[in-house]
This record gives sequence, C-alpha cells and structure tokens, in this order.
Amino acid sequence: MAKSTINSGLLSILLPIITGFWQQGSAFIKAIFNTFFNLLKIAIQSLQLIFKFIAKQADKSIDYLAKHPLLDKLDASFAKLKIRLRQQQSTLQHSNFYKKACLYAQLTRLDKPIGIFLLLWPTLIALWIAAEGWPDPLVLFVFVTGVILMRSAGCAINDYADREIDGKVRRTKQRPLASGKITKSETLLIFSSLSLTAFILVLFMNELTIWMSLGGILLAASYPFMKRYHYLPQVHLGAAFGWSAPMAYAAQANEVTAVTWLIFLATILWATAYDTMYAMVDYDDDIKIGVKSTAILFGNQDKLIIGLIQILLILNLILIGHRAELSGFYYLGVSAACLFAAYQQYLIKDRIREHCFQAFLNNNWFGLVLFTGVFLDYQFSAII
Repeated sequence: MAKSTINSGLLSILLPIITGFWQQGSAFIKAIFNTFFNLLKIAIQSLQLIFKFIAKQADKSIDYLAKHPLLDKLDASFAKLKIRLRQQQSTLQHSNFYKKACLYAQLTRLDKPIGIFLLLWPTLIALWIAAEGWPDPLVLFVFVTGVILMRSAGCAINDYADREIDGKVRRTKQRPLASGKITKSETLLIFSSLSLTAFILVLFMNELTIWMSLGGILLAASYPFMKRYHYLPQVHLGAAFGWSAPMAYAAQANEVTAVTWLIFLATILWATAYDTMYAMVDYDDDIKIGVKSTAILFGNQDKLIIGLIQILLILNLILIGHRAELSGFYYLGVSAACLFAAYQQYLIKDRIREHCFQAFLNNNWFGLVLFTGVFLDYQFSAII
C-alpha cells in the first residue's frame, strides 16, 4: 500500500514536467519550421524580383539593339553576303569546271554508291576475320579508300568499253561518255589516275599485298570487255570485286589461308547472283545488241539458278564461320542474310525490270548484315 502511494506521488510530480517539456519542444519545432518557411518565402520573392529586373533590363537591351543603326548595317551586310554567295554558287554551277566535275562524278558513279557498298562489305569482312577484331587503322584506311577509288575506276573503264553499247540501252544511254559529253581520252585519264592513286596507297602495305594488287588491276580492267566473249561476265565481275578480300586479308595478316579463299569464293557467288539480277534489267536490250550475260545464258531458269547460287553462298558462309571459329552473332547475321535472299527471290519472281533492279539494290542489306554479324561476334564473343 505504501509502495503504491509512492508511485502515485512520483507520477503526479513527473507528469506536469513531461507535459511542459513536450509543449515547449513542440512550440520550438513549430517556430523553427515557421522561420524556415518565412526565409524560403523571402528567398523566392527575392529571386522573383531579380528575374523581373533581369527581364526588364533584357527587354531594354533588346529594344535598344533593335533600334540601333548598327543592327541595320549588320542586317544589310548579311543580306549582301547571301546575295553574293548565291551569285558565286550560280557562277560555279555554270562554270566548265563544275559541269566537268559533275560529269566525272556520273562517270565514276559517285552519285550512285551502291557499287561501293557491294565491294566494301566483303573487304571489311576479310579485314575483321584476318585481324580477329579491329584491323590496323592504316590497313583499314587504305582499303576503304581503295574500294572507293577502284570501284570508280572500274566504272570509268566499263563506260569506255561500252561506249558503243550504252547509247542503245535505255538505262545507260544518258551516261556522259555514251552521250558525248566527255571524251574517250578523258575517260581513260580518269581510269588511269584513280588506278594509280589506289596503287600508291597499296605501296604502304606489305610485299604480298603489293604483288596481289597487280592481279586486282588486271581483273578490274579486263572485266568490262568480257561480255563480248563469253556468257559469264558476272562471274568475272565477282572475281574482280572479290579480289579485294584476299588482298585485305593479306595486308592485315601477311598471309593467305583457306578462309581467305572461302571469302573470295563467297564474293564470286554473291556477285554472280546480284549482277545477274542487274542483268535481268537490261535483258531485252542486251538480246537486241548481242552482248552476253548470265541472265541470257540462264534464260527461263534464271530465278532457279540464282536461287541455287544463293544456297551455295549460304553454305559457303557457314563453312567460313566454322573455319574462322565464329559463333552466335555471325550465324545470326547469316540467318538475316537468308531472309534478304528470300526477299530478293520474291522481287524477281515476275522478272519486272524495276523489281529486278530493286532486288539488286537489296544486296547492300545482305552484305551489311553479314558484316554486322562478324563485327559483333568479335566485339562481344569474349563477353558472353
């Protein structure tokens, strides 16, 4: 009983103290929050005043500049500059130099870069496989530049060889040489200059590559004349285009291997297929003129034979992957290429000229997915 009385007395003493402390603490915290929010309010109001002042001064500055005579002078000078640039552009466009440059660009098909891409993809694939990843920067530069130069040179010598033929074909009769806008000597000069520049670049490579480049020039120079002698100029084109692959491999690895020649064979098969699609566009004209092509040789079996060539190409690509020890990403690229090959078969099914040409152009995507597969395989195969 005495103990209970003591506890009650102690509680009656402590309770007012605790209650007072709680009230005082709550009031203190409330005062702090009020002070904080008041300071925040003052800061926001101050910032608003500062921004209003800055905006007002900016408006005054803009009004001052807008009315200042210097701005009128600058505007007049800019207008004169635009007029002068337009005049110079017009003068340049009407100059003989500009007209010749445009004609040379048309001669070398720089305005139609599809051929550059079709030559570039197997070259890059060979470089990446030879290096097992990123190739030497100098080698990469030389071969990318060389692809552009040699494709351009090939177009020039092709037009020289076909100067009497192109004028009789709907697709080619407006080419610069066929239409008489440039001369034969100009065409040969362009071919020689581009080929020589490409050869100079090759001199920075190893001895094996330099010797192999002589075969590349011979193939590029002889291809345009083959349609007069046999029905397989597309195969010859494949060899000319494909030769860049063993050259690139040799430049990077300083050797040629079984994989090198498999890439070369794959390029021949690929070029034969897509250039036959291209030849199907000119089928009627070629028959009348008397030139030869695989499209004419294959006749009504052209779609079937192109399909068989594409199957051989895919099998060859699988063998390349096996010999080069490539893995998932590469075979994913090959699978994507199969889809593009099937789409090309769909496009040429009725032998409509425009669709055949579209199928030819679609081969750029075929080559792109193959190279992408090789690139990704070497980039990420060690990670996954």
